[in-house]
Amino acid sequence: MKAIVIYEPGGPEQLIYTDVPKPEMKESWSLIKIQGFGINHSEIFTRKGQSPSVKFPRILGIECVGVIEESEVFEQGQQIISIMGEMGRAFDGGYAEYTLLPNDQIYPIETDLPLETLAAFPETYYTAYGSVLNLKIKDGDSVLVRGATSGVGVAFMKLVKAKYPNTQVTGTSRKEKKIQRLLNEGFDEVVIDKANVLQTEKKFDKVLDLIGPAALRDTFLHMNDGSIVCCTGLLGGIWALDSFDPLEDMPVDSYLTSFHSGNVTSAKMQEIIDYIKKYHVEIKAERVFTLQEVPQAHKYLESADSFGKVVVLND
Repeated sequence: MKAIVIYEPGGPEQLIYTDVPKPEMKESWSLIKIQGFGINHSEIFTRKGQSPSVKFPRILGIECVGVIEESEVFEQGQQIISIMGEMGRAFDGGYAEYTLLPNDQIYPIETDLPLETLAAFPETYYTAYGSVLNLKIKDGDSVLVRGATSGVGVAFMKLVKAKYPNTQVTGTSRKEKKIQRLLNEGFDEVVIDKANVLQTEKKFDKVLDLIGPAALRDTFLHMNDGSIVCCTGLLGGIWALDSFDPLEDMPVDSYLTSFHSGNVTSAKMQEIIDYIKKYHVEIKAERVFTLQEVPQAHKYLESADSFGKVVVLND
C-alpha cells in the first residue's frame, strides 16, 4: 500500500510518500480502508520531534474516516471514524491507504454526508462540539474565539451560529489580511491579536481559547464576571501556565474548563453528526490534497496563508 512515512523529525520534506506492507490483522484490532483524513497541528508538532514519546519511523495521523476492510467484530463496509488514542503516535496512523486500529478506538457511524465533508469533520468538529457543550452556550451570549482562523475556530463558530443565531461571535487573528475571510465565514467581528494581547477593551460571556497558556492570562482580562473560558488548543506552543493564581488571575465568579478530543464514544460521535444535520451546519474543507501531497498540506498549514480545515482524500 501507499503511505506517508517519517523516518526522522524535521520539516515537511521528511514526510516520504512510499510503498509499505499492508498491516496484518491481529486480535482485537480491525483493518480500515482509509477514505480521507484531516491534517492537524499536533501532527506538525510530532513531525518536528516535539512529541517525545513518538518513535520513528512512523506513519502519522491522529484521525481518519474510512470503512471496515477486515474485522472480527465489525461488518465489512461499515462506515467508521477514528480519532486520537495513540493513533499516529504509539502505532501507525491515518497517513496511508490502510491502517490497523484497536477495536475500542473505532466508532461506527450512520451518515449520508459526502466524503469531503466527512473528512473535514472528525478531530476538528468533534473538538469544537465538545467545547460548545463545555461553554454552556445560550442564545444571546457574547462569544470570543481566540485562534479563530484555525479549523477548530471556524468549526466552533459554525456550530454556535447554526443553533444560536442571535449569539454574537467575535474571532481573533494575528493577520489583518484574514479579517475579511473571517467575516465572510460568519464571524460578527474580528479583533487583532498582537503578541498574545488582544487589541480591544471588550469583555465576553464565553471564550474558546485555542492559543492556550501563551495567551490565557490576557484572555482572563476579557472575561465578564460569571463567564466561562474553555481552553481547548495549544496553538501558542506553550503547554502549561506558570504561577497560576485563580483568585488573582480570574474574574469574579468565572469558570475555567477545557476539552480534550480523547474524551470520545460512538454515541457522542453520532450525536455531533446528528447535530450537524439537524441544524444544517455548513462544513467545507478550505484546502483538499491527495495522499502524495501531504508534505504540501503541512507546508500550507504552517504558512501565514493557512485558514480553516485542511483535508486529504484517497483515491
